[in-house]
Amino acid sequence: MLDLNALQYFVLVIDHGGFNPTSRALGIPKSNLSRRIALLEKRLGVRLIVRNTRNFKLTEVGMHYYQHCRAMLAAAAAAEESVAMASNEPSGLLRVTCPTALLEECVGRMVTEFMAQCPSVEVHLEAINRVVDVVAEGVDVALRVRVPPFQDSDLVTRELSQRVQRLVASPELLKHYGAPESPADLLRFPSAHHGKPMHDYSWSLHHADGASQTVRHSPRLVVNDLRMLRLAALKGVCVVQLPSAQVHGDLAQHELVEVLPGWAPKTEVIHAVMPTRRGMLPATRSLIDFLAERFALLDDPFRGPG
Repeated sequence: MLDLNALQYFVLVIDHGGFNPTSRALGIPKSNLSRRIALLEKRLGVRLIVRNTRNFKLTEVGMHYYQHCRAMLAAAAAAEESVAMASNEPSGLLRVTCPTALLEECVGRMVTEFMAQCPSVEVHLEAINRVVDVVAEGVDVALRVRVPPFQDSDLVTRELSQRVQRLVASPELLKHYGAPESPADLLRFPSAHHGKPMHDYSWSLHHADGASQTVRHSPRLVVNDLRMLRLAALKGVCVVQLPSAQVHGDLAQHELVEVLPGWAPKTEVIHAVMPTRRGMLPATRSLIDFLAERFALLDDPFRGPG
């Protein structure tokens, strides 16, 4: 009969690099571990590990068996988790962070709808315009909006949506400086930058025909708040890069005009970042699934091209 415990001990011994380190890590006598592996090899009728005073390594068949064991144990853990998800009502406290503009645009509404559906869930949500260390700060879900590639290799991420960007300005500003015909013409306009002060500022623009061009500029305004950037555009202060969703109404009412319509900045990705997938609470997974569903329902311009 298949013994999952024996498989787990086998995988742990390989992961830890030997019986001694595994014994120390698990608090299990080395002799017990050695006996379990020996019984496993006897049942299979093959040698899985070459072990002597000089060597500890997998045989070729042992390597194949190890890979299958890891996959089997992962599947078993996923099965356990799926049962827990199905049987447990989402509950408990969720600590969530979100950029201010995204919270105001849609996430605030989404989270309140989620809470109405899950009365046993409490949410501590902080509007914050910086990269949050989800591990050090004890955050369950951090919503982020960034341009790929990402550097969170050790964290769990899930893409929720894409956010199209546009360069916009007031009609008065374009009338004063003249409508630009190429990216190079942007250099004669006052500009803005979303984020912190830097040594160099640039717009990375892409054309529908596949061409791309980087335009370096010296912003008149540098701020990490999208609301202020929008106000600066509306007041005719400068050309601003903003999410389409934030200026959709302004464009429709002709209070803002798209600058260089054939060119667009890189599309940003809205994604959720979590410390780990292991031990994820049902409430956390439920919130992520709910947000993914709600973002999928949003029409353009929130959603990027398919």
